[in-house]
Amino acid sequence: MSFTDILLIIINFAGALAVFLFAMKLMSEGLQKVAGSKMRAVLGKITNNPVSGILTGTAVTAAIQSSSATTVMVVSFVNAGLLSLSGAVAVIMGANIGTTVTAWIITLLGLGESSGYFSLPMLLAALSLFFMFGSKDKLKSIGQTVVGLALLLVGMDLLKVAMPNLEEYPAFLQSIASLSDYGFWSILIFVAIGALLTCIVQASAAMMAITLVMCYNGWIGFDVAVALVMGQNIGTTITANIAATVANTAGKKAARAHLVFNVVGVLITLILFRPLMNLIAGITTGMTGCSPYGDISAASYNPETIPLAISLFHTVFNVGNTIILAWFIPQILWIVDRMVPEKKEEAESSTYRLSYISRGPVNTAELNLQSAKKEIQLFSKQVLRMYALLPELRTARSEKDFEAVMKRIEDYENLTDQMDMELTKFLTDVGSGALSSHASERISSMLRIIDNLESIGDSILQIAITRRNKRSDAVHFSDDLNDNLARMRALVENALMVMDANLVDYDRADIEAAEAAEAEVNAYRDGLRAAHLEALRTGKYGYAIGNAYSSLYAQYEKLADYVVNVSEAIDPTYRHQS
Repeated sequence: MSFTDILLIIINFAGALAVFLFAMKLMSEGLQKVAGSKMRAVLGKITNNPVSGILTGTAVTAAIQSSSATTVMVVSFVNAGLLSLSGAVAVIMGANIGTTVTAWIITLLGLGESSGYFSLPMLLAALSLFFMFGSKDKLKSIGQTVVGLALLLVGMDLLKVAMPNLEEYPAFLQSIASLSDYGFWSILIFVAIGALLTCIVQASAAMMAITLVMCYNGWIGFDVAVALVMGQNIGTTITANIAATVANTAGKKAARAHLVFNVVGVLITLILFRPLMNLIAGITTGMTGCSPYGDISAASYNPETIPLAISLFHTVFNVGNTIILAWFIPQILWIVDRMVPEKKEEAESSTYRLSYISRGPVNTAELNLQSAKKEIQLFSKQVLRMYALLPELRTARSEKDFEAVMKRIEDYENLTDQMDMELTKFLTDVGSGALSSHASERISSMLRIIDNLESIGDSILQIAITRRNKRSDAVHFSDDLNDNLARMRALVENALMVMDANLVDYDRADIEAAEAAEAEVNAYRDGLRAAHLEALRTGKYGYAIGNAYSSLYAQYEKLADYVVNVSEAIDPTYRHQS
């Protein structure tokens, strides 16, 4: 084999693999657009019941065709405290079951002589959806999914063609055969190879496709293929663990739980290896009339036998391990606790950080909006806590107490700036991916919400600075002025509470209530302004008092403007009624 031959084989194989991976990405994104909002709702309501967690993980992964996307989302949810570790383990178990759908799609549609017959009609049907119903977002997403599936089958055909005829390269066949001559150690070697290659490719579906094609072409036997599949189950855990590198201790534990579950599952299978292989071989023989251990060179041998047996094994492997290990979730968590010990400083820290979002190598654009929504809700809570500190500035008895409250407000304002930057960057990154029109509109709304929440933080700080200047200038308000400002502060607080409630469920946001709260603030401000001008005219108080007083009620009213902007941003179709 010359260098040119090797180079051509590598180029052809890389091209075929690129088509397959692109098809998987296209299909997954299409499915996310079709069911994205529903999947977000499902993930947002995950319970800690093992059965519901397993079913949720299975359904979501089967729907979006990406176990890595599911596990990365689980890490994010645990990272934020939305999901317990035990619930996360159950969802991860379900994700392993859901990912078996990919192997069956490849085996039933992507292999054999009939595979090419499916792709062209699906491609034409999907293109018709694009051209005939281009303005209908749902149909476009369905069309994208069908195009992805069609290209996946094309990619499988290309992979089959790209695989060289190894009979022309006996040395390569001998090298594979030599690795199979070590009995049970050979199984362990190929488990390691499968894990390593999956870590490199970062796509267990692609490695499954390669394994099935190798079986179909007679490169490897049944035992070797099974070992590669087990290795792939270990290698696929690298995605969630990469995502967990920026997570807190809980998020890291969720990712390690994925690794522990898959490794323990492989160990159980290795212990029961020979009886399990005999069971799968018996089922396959009954279905095809040919054993996966049959002579590949025999005329009666069916090349689709081993791929079918591998798909059966993959399903039995993941379902069986889930049934067994679902009873041992506490023991898995015990192991994980020792792998990732709790950090004392993290356990004691009350500092908020972006925790619903874990950045990983998987693009889950549609599903990421659920995490962003939770993050924005917490952003709102931070603003409310910051606002609640303002009365303490007035009641502070000493300069030390005043500055301590001022320092807390300044810290909150710095935090809102950081949250604004990080959330804006995150949503901008998500928006650069393929999204449905509804998701794109939601991102635009969220960016407006974040910008106004940050402006609320700025306004609160400005009110605090005005209070500090008033204190340093020894300006003292009468009881009437203090009562007026307290009333204004209460009205703005009511507007903030309405805003916070609206951020819980965008579909049920009460924009009219937000408008009413702001109108009440404006009306009260107008009354204060009129009384203030009259007080200045009559000399009721001097310039210094009047300046500080008018600055404060004006700043409260400006803050209320940002507050109502948040609620209005939730529903872009709402128009302010003047």
